[in-house]
Amino acid sequence: MSFANLRSSRKAKEARSFVKDAVTSKADENLPEQSVVIAGHCGTEQADLADTSMATSSHVSEPARIAALQVRESSIAGRGTFAKAAHKPGSVINAVKPYISVLSTPYLSTFCTNCSSPPKQDAKLKRCTRCRVVWYCSDQCQTLDWDIHKYECKALQRWAESAPDDAKIPSDALRSLGRILWGFKQHGLDREWTKSMTQLQSHRTSLPPSAFEPYTHLAHSLIRYLGVESPLELEPYGVKSTGDLVDVISRFTTNAFTLTSYTLNPIGVAVSPDAAFVNHSCDPNAVIVFPRVSDKQSTEEPQMSLVAIKKIPSGEEVTISYVDTTLPRELRQEELKETYNFECKCTLCSTVQYDDPRTAMYCPKRCGGLRPAPINGSTPPPCMKCKAVTGNLEGELDAFNVGQELLAKAATIQQSDPQRAKRLASNVIDVMTRAGLTPSCHPLLAVTRLHQELLVASLSESPTQETLDEAIRTSAKYVAGLSAILPTGHPVRGVALAELGKLLAVDEPAPPTDPSASLDRFPPSGSARLRLARETLVRARGELMIGFGTNHGGGLVGRELREAIVRLENELGAWTQGVQNALEDAKAARPNAHRI
Repeated sequence: MSFANLRSSRKAKEARSFVKDAVTSKADENLPEQSVVIAGHCGTEQADLADTSMATSSHVSEPARIAALQVRESSIAGRGTFAKAAHKPGSVINAVKPYISVLSTPYLSTFCTNCSSPPKQDAKLKRCTRCRVVWYCSDQCQTLDWDIHKYECKALQRWAESAPDDAKIPSDALRSLGRILWGFKQHGLDREWTKSMTQLQSHRTSLPPSAFEPYTHLAHSLIRYLGVESPLELEPYGVKSTGDLVDVISRFTTNAFTLTSYTLNPIGVAVSPDAAFVNHSCDPNAVIVFPRVSDKQSTEEPQMSLVAIKKIPSGEEVTISYVDTTLPRELRQEELKETYNFECKCTLCSTVQYDDPRTAMYCPKRCGGLRPAPINGSTPPPCMKCKAVTGNLEGELDAFNVGQELLAKAATIQQSDPQRAKRLASNVIDVMTRAGLTPSCHPLLAVTRLHQELLVASLSESPTQETLDEAIRTSAKYVAGLSAILPTGHPVRGVALAELGKLLAVDEPAPPTDPSASLDRFPPSGSARLRLARETLVRARGELMIGFGTNHGGGLVGRELREAIVRLENELGAWTQGVQNALEDAKAARPNAHRI
């Protein structure tokens, strides 16, 4: 059972880079029997069981944390985290290292289990030769992880002996829970590490019936994974009853963050207690990101940063979003209720948004106005500009339903049959566009993102001018949709802009022979395309400096863009110089031609 299946609707908004990480496969030397304890943490006071709280562990000094944040009663729910000083967009409010981080199975061989880093260029990860499941980027990371992996290593070997071929590696949820319980055992039940983890919120007493079966299955799997055969053997882990075991599972599912790469690609799970006090809002003023503070391998990674994306006055509550904020209100509420067991009452949810871009459609009379989608209405809503009530209600509802169904289907076969998924995505985009959905409207925005990913993936197999241009146009539509919803500086916007800029900078396989033919089309060609690429990357870096933190230099992706911008400027300079040289040569040749 995967973490995604267990928590059915909890999904992080992702923005994948089209630059793929290399897969490595070098075996490792045997691990030492003992190793240095992983870096310490700052303790926290017991968290109120607030319905809207999650949790992290801090490697910022305690005085710095106290100076930046204050935990007190919140008008949203229970306790919340409040700024003790004003923060500008891009301010890194807090930077922490999770108590535990676990990679999803597909990424075990491409990212370091300890620091969640991909291998450096021309380097390879090294695999544990005992369990042959986890990989490390360095001997140092291997040694640091051994305090917990010494338990995990035996459990992975034991699991593989009896598991079917398609389940030789336990799910990320199971491996996360194992690391949590081994952490209890390693640190001791009376130590601050364990107390902080056990003070996280559990929804055991209010679990919905839909959670009973997956929780039961996971509990049985966890007992098998730990290798215990009696209730007494669970006591060293602090589990003295069935209720205690359910609490461990519920605390994990409620408080886990999605671990992401520096380009926001979900790669695993992270849990840590301090951020338990950061409440949810669908219109948050901060985000949690993993920006890669340094491009060098670091024992402090993965670094989990709380970054302001709006102005936060002193005394204002700091909030993040637990769900994808590009979804319409109804879907956000459904996801929050199912996963976190609360109803959001933020300003975005408590007020009727007639002009919500997430549900906006173009006026059928083409007056240039917008109107809300008739998702729950019996008649098409009027246009906000011309006030006309027109449209084909049945056809519009069909477009939404077909779009949602085909989105789910295309996403399911994205890996197994990408060509078919690409055709499905293209068809549903056509259906929804003809129905009048704007680029920001759900589910068109999600399908556009999926279509972009499929097009970019196909570029490596078929690098044609047509495919590249279509990928650029699709990426531009995705950026337009995001920009109507997310604030300037949101990391998802920044990464999407970076992807568009990188696509524009790709060498054209077959540019038009007549440069003037591309002047009125998008994307342009030649030097005009390079100039647009540079402008887009500069804009992307500016937004990433906010979304990933000014102090972090916009994260690793921001630092990469700075280098890409310099390369583009050099290329444009060479292009301009080449044109000037050609003009001068032509001018010099004209007098000679006259004399002849």
